[in-house]
Amino acid sequence: MAGHIQDRWFRTETDSEGKTARVKTERHGTGLRYRARYIGPDGTEKSKSFPDRQKRLAEQWLSNIEADMSRGAYVDPAAGRTTFRQYGEKWLGGQTTDMTTRTTVEVQLRRHAFPYIGPRPLDSFKPEHIREWLGALEATLPKSSYRRVIFNTVSAVLTAAVEDGRLLKNPCRATSVRAPLAGTPRVRPWTAERVFAVRAALPERYRAMADVGGGCGLRQGEIFGLAVDAVNAETGWLHIECQVKVVNGHLVFSPPKRGKERDVPLPDRVAHVLKLHSEKFAPVDVSLPWLRPDGPAVTKRLLFSLAGGGAVRRTDFNTRVWKPALVTAGVIGEPKLGERHEAAREHGMHALRHFYASVLLDAGENIKALSTYLGHGDPGFTLRTYTHLMPSSEGRTRKAVDEMYSISHPE
Repeated sequence: MAGHIQDRWFRTETDSEGKTARVKTERHGTGLRYRARYIGPDGTEKSKSFPDRQKRLAEQWLSNIEADMSRGAYVDPAAGRTTFRQYGEKWLGGQTTDMTTRTTVEVQLRRHAFPYIGPRPLDSFKPEHIREWLGALEATLPKSSYRRVIFNTVSAVLTAAVEDGRLLKNPCRATSVRAPLAGTPRVRPWTAERVFAVRAALPERYRAMADVGGGCGLRQGEIFGLAVDAVNAETGWLHIECQVKVVNGHLVFSPPKRGKERDVPLPDRVAHVLKLHSEKFAPVDVSLPWLRPDGPAVTKRLLFSLAGGGAVRRTDFNTRVWKPALVTAGVIGEPKLGERHEAAREHGMHALRHFYASVLLDAGENIKALSTYLGHGDPGFTLRTYTHLMPSSEGRTRKAVDEMYSISHPE
């Protein structure tokens, strides 16, 4: 048996003749009698106390500790008493992802996990606690896809706790725990008519944004951060190396998503639109910190800016510019007096990227090239997102035969 058990009510003394006798200690009759002690894998002493008449329980506890150590399932009891909130805070501090991602994950934990399971010690977690938490989460967050994101974040924290020796198993991975559904509806790209209707409804200062989004597939932040030196009309390419993001309420410059710089074909029509835009709305030098609010200042000569100078902020633009344009174009309804515009996530500026993808796929562009132009990290993701938009084999057959007839027999 690992360790030993100390009886704190008695001690053994040896007299001058070498005889031993059990003598009551000053603690006799008070407090917990037995103290089970052992040396943990980290070389430090661990212990647990038991009351009078429970020496057998102390022995069983030490035996279980020894068995856990031998099969590699040992968890430090003191570490296991750390609460989910305490460990989650430490886990957050050790994340090395970009500031925006860390902020998003922190919001998920603070709003939707810590208030429910934050006070619970790690070693007390069971699958039933995760099921109860998911039930409470469903009552406050009806959107399954967002609940799944939060669930995955909590699972990541508990996985780290297992790897750090603070938890034996991740309860989120129990067979009785069902993760919220991903909820990935099919992308329904806008028609060209809708794209140009929204474009016409935008203020003239921002109208060319629709051309860059729908004609080059840039993300919203990449459009806001598009600099003059990123546009090369002579070679017909855009070099995407920067975007404008909001980090902890502050605007910053940062690399594109996942740090992936890329080159995107610049169609002649879009290049012409940007030229006209620059002549009417002169590019502006904008200085913002790099990556984080306290980062070094970087200056970019931006094609799109506020009327008074400065970079465009996503939330303000969506509320004051984009959604009113959607109303004018008939995409969403006019809000009632004193109310906000309706939620229309599927009709955000990202819809321009979906339109761009649909146009390229319809023209026969391959998935790998499209994935590169969109800045996706994995062509498989692009395929899963847009596979239903790819022309079917029978469609290509009809088109090929029709084109052959139109060339051979125009009549």
